[in-house]
Amino acid sequence: MIDIHTHPCSLTDRSVYDHFSVSGEIPEAALVSFWEAVRDVDRAVVLALWAPASGIEVSNEFVAAIVRQAPARLVGFASAEPISRDAIPQLENAVRELGMRGVKLAPIYQHFAPDDPRVWPVYAWIQDAGLPIMWHQGASFLAPDGPLEEALPHRLDKVARAFPRIKMVIAHFGYPWSGEVVAMLRKHRNLYTDVSVLANRPWFLYNALIAALEYGVQDKILLGSDYPALTATQTAAALRQINKLVWGTGMPTVPERVIEDIISCNSLAVLGID
Repeated sequence: MIDIHTHPCSLTDRSVYDHFSVSGEIPEAALVSFWEAVRDVDRAVVLALWAPASGIEVSNEFVAAIVRQAPARLVGFASAEPISRDAIPQLENAVRELGMRGVKLAPIYQHFAPDDPRVWPVYAWIQDAGLPIMWHQGASFLAPDGPLEEALPHRLDKVARAFPRIKMVIAHFGYPWSGEVVAMLRKHRNLYTDVSVLANRPWFLYNALIAALEYGVQDKILLGSDYPALTATQTAAALRQINKLVWGTGMPTVPERVIEDIISCNSLAVLGID
């Protein structure tokens, strides 16, 4: 089991999202709870997210330091503000010096339009480097000042067409726009999605899975937890219970084979970074 979507942090009494201000040295509490969360998975992707405009500063150096604790099990994804002059140098350093294997971008947090031509050189560098992108391409209550219009999944259409060799994952099934995500998955060979945090939104998850089945893109769904919101074990359990929502109603169910394929998918191989 591979968790394609985790954040380096610890659960606290104040907020599950306190990790967004973490940078610098690794707090012992963060490591203890993180190792506890990933003990049941074979490998996990750990995401940086550099978005000072939204008060989120999870640095590449911080993520790399955590990955170095267990390099055989953890994979780091770097982040940079894509419209900054330093974006490419920062990503180059993250890959060459820190060993990062992918990129995390989030227009609603980083305040940029994903189809802005000014970002094209960054995408070109990512494509040439053979890196995948994890997109937060959906809404978020954590970014009240973020541009919601830039968070729509279909805004990635031009990017996917212009850079067809970049493997891209739309996190959280593009919540709440799963229909757009399904259309994008069917259109673009290089696009995938994950089910991270959706164990907390079972009705949305059920409908997204059924839509994917109806459009024949169920094999492009990856397992992710969005730790610390959830663990991969909790996410897998929620997937296995999803059909209970409609038992006795006559509504369609998600085949067990599809559920188990999501849980056991080698998503790192799918993204070309195994």
